[in-house]
Amino acid sequence: MTFDPVQILSRSDVARLLTMRECITAVEGAFRALGQGAALPGVLAVHSGDGEFHIKAGILDSPRNYFAAKVNGNFPLNPNSFGLPTIQGVIVLCDAQNGRFLAVMDSMEITAMRTGAATAIAAKHLARPDSSVVTICGCGQQGEFQLEALMNVFKICKCFAFDQATNRADQFAKKMRSKLGIEVEAASVLSTATLQSDICVTCTTSRTPLLFSNDVKPGTFVSAVGTDNPAKQEIDPKLLATSKVVADILDQCAVMGDLHHAFEAGVLKRDNVHAELGEVVAGLKTGRTSATEITIFDSTGMALQDVAASVVVYEKAMAEGRVQTIDLAA
Repeated sequence: MTFDPVQILSRSDVARLLTMRECITAVEGAFRALGQGAALPGVLAVHSGDGEFHIKAGILDSPRNYFAAKVNGNFPLNPNSFGLPTIQGVIVLCDAQNGRFLAVMDSMEITAMRTGAATAIAAKHLARPDSSVVTICGCGQQGEFQLEALMNVFKICKCFAFDQATNRADQFAKKMRSKLGIEVEAASVLSTATLQSDICVTCTTSRTPLLFSNDVKPGTFVSAVGTDNPAKQEIDPKLLATSKVVADILDQCAVMGDLHHAFEAGVLKRDNVHAELGEVVAGLKTGRTSATEITIFDSTGMALQDVAASVVVYEKAMAEGRVQTIDLAA
C-alpha cells in the first residue's frame, strides 16, 4: 500500500492557496461544528522568557476527518530585539482516521487570516448590519487582516487607524487606502476614532486596558483580539461588565482573555457571559438583539480555526500537485 508523501507548505504557498473568503467560510463551519458539539479543541501554553509557546490542536469531522496541531512561538519583543516576527510557528495536519501525516505548513499566514476571519464571523452576528465605519487599534499585520476580513462581510466606507507608534498608523493608512480603495485615516487619539465607529478591533500586545466605557457609543461591536495570555489586556473590565459578551472558548477566555481580568476584578462572572461564538453561529444562542447594545467578542484563538483553514490549504495543494513533498516514513 502506498501513501501520498507529506506536503511541505511555506508561508508563500499558504498565502497563494488560501483566500480570506475561503478562510471565513471554513472558520464559520468550524465554529458551527463546535456549537453543535461535533468538535472539541485543546490548548496548552508554555512560558519562555519574554514570550511563550501556544500548542493548539483539534479534530474536525468532514467527509475526511482531519486532525491538526499548531505550535506557535509568541514573542512580542522580537521585532525590536531580533528583527523577527512576533508570531512564528508550524501546523501539522494529519488524517484523523489512521494517523497518517499529511502536511507540515507555516502557521503565520493561517494564524493571521483565521483570526481576522473569526472577527468577521462574530461581527456578522453581533455588529449592526449597517456598520460602515471601523477603528483598527494596532496597526501591525494582524490589523490589516482584520480590516480585510471585515470588508468581506460589511460595506466599510471608512477606517480609523490607531497605534501607539504614530508612524505605523500613518503607514497602515497609506497601505490600506491603496489596497482596499476606502478612506483610511490615521488617528492620534483612540477615543476620537472609536466614538465615530460602528466596529472597533483591538489587536495589540497591550498589558493595560486601551478601551473604556466612555470610548464606545451605543450599538458598537468590539472585537478584542490581542489578549492571548494572562498578562495581556485590552478592554477595561467595567466595559465588559456593561456589554453583551461572546467568547470564542469560554474556558480559554477565563484564563487568558480579557474576560480573565473581568473575572479577577469581580465585575463579571462566567454566568454573565452571553454565549460562545459557536453557539451563536449554530443558532443555539441569539446574537445582537437591539441597535443600541454594545457587543464584545473575546477572541483568544481556537484550535479548530487552524484545522479548518489548514484543510483548505492542503486540499487545494493536493489538487494543484505543485508543492514540495517529503516521505517521513522512508
